[in-house]
Amino acid sequence: MPPQSEPTLVFDNFDIDLLVKVLAHTAFSPFFTFFIPVFYFFQGAKITDGVVAYSAIYYVVVSAIWFLKWISKLYRNQGNLLFGPKPLDWDEQIVVVTGGSSGVGELLANTLAVRNVTVVVLDVKPIQTENYNIAYYKCDVSQWSEVEAVAKRIKDEIGEPTILINNAGVVQGKLILDLSEKDVQQTFGVNTLAHWWTIKAFLPDMLKKKSGHIVSLASVMGILGAPRMTDYGASKAAVISLNDTLRFELDNQYNAPGIRTTVVCPGHILTPLFSTFSVPQNRLYQFFFPSVQPIDVVKPIITALDEQQSQTIMVPFYSQLMPILRLLPSFVIDLAQYAASATHSMANFTKISGRREDEGALKE
Repeated sequence: MPPQSEPTLVFDNFDIDLLVKVLAHTAFSPFFTFFIPVFYFFQGAKITDGVVAYSAIYYVVVSAIWFLKWISKLYRNQGNLLFGPKPLDWDEQIVVVTGGSSGVGELLANTLAVRNVTVVVLDVKPIQTENYNIAYYKCDVSQWSEVEAVAKRIKDEIGEPTILINNAGVVQGKLILDLSEKDVQQTFGVNTLAHWWTIKAFLPDMLKKKSGHIVSLASVMGILGAPRMTDYGASKAAVISLNDTLRFELDNQYNAPGIRTTVVCPGHILTPLFSTFSVPQNRLYQFFFPSVQPIDVVKPIITALDEQQSQTIMVPFYSQLMPILRLLPSFVIDLAQYAASATHSMANFTKISGRREDEGALKE
């Protein structure tokens, strides 16, 4: 008889992200807070009573914030007040996923393929899958010549891609003076230039139809860096800027607001890329700075594609605070970095994914 695993306590999976989700649907929801002053009023309180007045003011503030977020989303997606975008016909989509042989890319490819979507994976290593909807093309996406050649084959053999997901990534985990020329070239080639090359290859076909979706995988390190991540952070910062500029060009220069752009800025994801990344295992740290599973990144990406909405996806919750943190005094930033273990989490990092021939095989 196989050994029985110990039951997992409910609070083992309780973190700030779960708390924020609960609050978003209760204390910070205009639909929920509307009933607070109403409840007190029907309990006999007068409109002028503090409990009714203050709860009504709170409802107005929450509603105003919610309304601004809704208007911002509506404006970014060139929508209108009455009609949303048509439902996405997944059967008609051809999705290109770079770096789709492992981690987030692999899960994305398999999840989309289950929806009967034609998925094209570009990677230097083949994806291990039995799904017949996935086509693999060997390609070093950091090289324009390879991307250009593979793009032509894809269009001839499968069709014109309608969705592009730039997911390929690599991390060196070295101090700035320890980075070799090849290290830096690989980091920016895979993490940054690959986005340019794939967009250059597939965007023209999207422009003809005035529709499509480009998803760019960036990182919180592109917003606020950390030791041993100078090249990685800089390459991801470029991706964030690329996404912003691309949206402006599509809306204002190419007159193609129907082509959506989504940027994803996740924190630590439990994938092979960061498998040797060290984080404290105590409950307090795990509560405030949880690592996320690939599914936690894949789900909002598919939702953005499904809703045909341009979005900025930031998971887990602490990643949403990074832009605000940049505005605070340096000592506050340093304290936050220390609390998040960013100052020493890469100290014992070993590169697993994306090893080059000149780096040799990984030592046991």
